[in-house]
Amino acid sequence: MHDAIAKIIASDDPLIVVLHRLTHNKLAIAGAAIVLCLLLVAVFGPLLVPHSPLHQDLSHRLLPPSRHFPLGTDELGRCLLSRLVYGARTSLLTAVVIVSGAALVGMLIGLLSGYLGGPVDEVVMRIVDILLAFPGIIFALVMVGVLGPSLLNVMIGLVVVHWTGYARLMRSSVLAVKEQTFVEAARAIGAGPLRIMFRHVLPNCLAPLVVMATLGMGHIILAAALSFLGLGAQPPTPEWGAMLNSARPFMRTHAYLITFPGLAIMIAVLGFNFLGDGLRDALDPRQKGIR
Repeated sequence: MHDAIAKIIASDDPLIVVLHRLTHNKLAIAGAAIVLCLLLVAVFGPLLVPHSPLHQDLSHRLLPPSRHFPLGTDELGRCLLSRLVYGARTSLLTAVVIVSGAALVGMLIGLLSGYLGGPVDEVVMRIVDILLAFPGIIFALVMVGVLGPSLLNVMIGLVVVHWTGYARLMRSSVLAVKEQTFVEAARAIGAGPLRIMFRHVLPNCLAPLVVMATLGMGHIILAAALSFLGLGAQPPTPEWGAMLNSARPFMRTHAYLITFPGLAIMIAVLGFNFLGDGLRDALDPRQKGIR
C-alpha cells in the first residue's frame, strides 16, 4: 500500500503533481474546505432550514438569536438563518455564472486574437484597452443603471466588465504556446487553424485561466453584492448583498442583521482566495514543491 502511494507521488503525471502540491498547502486545503462547505450549504441547506426564507410574521420582527430563530429575525419577521442559507445559493450561483461567462468570452476572444495576430490582434487589444480605461465597478454601475436594477442585469454588466482580463491572459499564453514545436508539427502535417487552436493550443493555456477564475470568484462575490446598493437582486429574494442593504437602518440597534451576511461574504471571499492562491502555486512550473 505504501509502495503504491509512493509510486503515485513519484509519478510525473501533471494532475497528480498538482494534487500533491495542493495537499501540502495548508491554506489551499483550508480554502477548499470552506468552498466545499459553502457548496454543501447551498445545495442541501434549504432542506434543513427551520423556516421559509420568504415567510413574514410581524409579531416576530427583529427578534435576537434564540432557540427558535438561531440567528434572529429581520424587520419583517423572516428567519435570518433561512435567508442566509438560501442567499448562499443565490450569491454563489450568481458568481459562478458571471465568472463562467466572463472566462468563456475572454478565452475565445483572447485565443483568436493571440493566434491570428496582425490586424485582428490590434483591434481586439485596443478595445480591451478602452474598456480597461474605465473603472470596472463604475462601468458596471452605469450599465445596470441603464438596463435597470435586476440580478440578470448585474450579471450582464459584470461579464462585460471582466472578460477583458481573461482575454489578455489568454492572448499572452497563446503567443507563447503557438511558437512551440508541437504546434509547428501539427501545422506541418496539415492541421487546420481551428484544430490547432482548440486541440493543441487551448488545452495548454487553460491553467492560468483556472487560477484567475478561482481568484476571481471572491472578487465577483463582492462585486455582485451590488444588491447592497439596491441594483441587484430585488426583494424579497434572499441574497447576501440585499440582506446588507435591508439591514442598514438597524445596524446600530440590531447589529446581528448586518453582521451575519457580512461574515458570510467575508468567509466566501476568503475561501476562494485561499484556494486560488494554492492553485496558482501548484500550477506554477517554477515551484518545485514536495515530490
